[in-house]
Amino acid sequence: MKVPPVPHRWRLSPRGAITVQRRLARLVSATPPAIPPRLIAGLDAAFSPDGRQCIAGAVLWDIESRVVVERQVAHRPVSFPYVPGLLSFREAPALLAAIRKLRRTPDALMCDGQGLAHPRRFGIACHMGILCDLPAIGCAKSRLIGEHAPPRPRRGSTAPLRDRGAIIGVALRTQTGVRPIYVSIGHRTDLGGAVAIALVCAPRHRVPEPTRLADLLVAATKRAMFPGA
Repeated sequence: MKVPPVPHRWRLSPRGAITVQRRLARLVSATPPAIPPRLIAGLDAAFSPDGRQCIAGAVLWDIESRVVVERQVAHRPVSFPYVPGLLSFREAPALLAAIRKLRRTPDALMCDGQGLAHPRRFGIACHMGILCDLPAIGCAKSRLIGEHAPPRPRRGSTAPLRDRGAIIGVALRTQTGVRPIYVSIGHRTDLGGAVAIALVCAPRHRVPEPTRLADLLVAATKRAMFPGA
C-alpha cells in the first residue's frame, strides 16, 4: 500500500512533537466515508526488551466474512522517548512500515489507542489517519482523559466520554458484563460510525478483532525475535 509522505520529522523534542500535534489536529475530519468500510486494518505495537526497537503489526480483517485477509509486521528503531500523550511518535514509524507492506488498501484503520479522546485531541488514531489519509478509529482499552457514567451492562451499551464540556468519545460495552472500551474519532469518520464499527468488529471478545489479532501478532513476533527475554 502506498502511504503519502510524512509531513514532519520524527526526531523531535517533546515540545516540537506537541507543536506537530496541534498543527495536524486542525486537519482531522469527522465526516464519515461515503461507503461503509469493510476491510479494517487493526494496528498494534510492542517494544523490544531493551526498548530500542518498536515491533508493529497490521491485521486486515473483513467485517462481512469475519476473516483475516492479510497480516504484516515490521520493526523500526525507537527514536523518541516515552512521554504520555506522545505515543504515536514512538510507534507510528513502525506502524507505517507495516501498513506499507499490505498488498490491499484498508477501508479504515483501527488503532489500539485514542483518537480525539486525547488532551490535544490528537491521539495515535488521529495521527495515523492523517498520515495514511484513511478513515481511522481509536479503540483504547483504558481511558486517558475525560469522565463518563457507567454504561449499562448489556452488549452495545454506551456512555458519552466528556472532557471540558465536550463529548470526545464513548465508553462502549462490547460484551455483556465486561469492562467498556473507549472509542473515539481518529479521522474521516463520525463518532456513531466509529462505535458501530467497533461493535461489529467485537463479536466474541472485549477487544475488537482487528486490534486483538494485531496484539497477538506483535506478541508472537516479539517472542520469536527475542526468545527467552
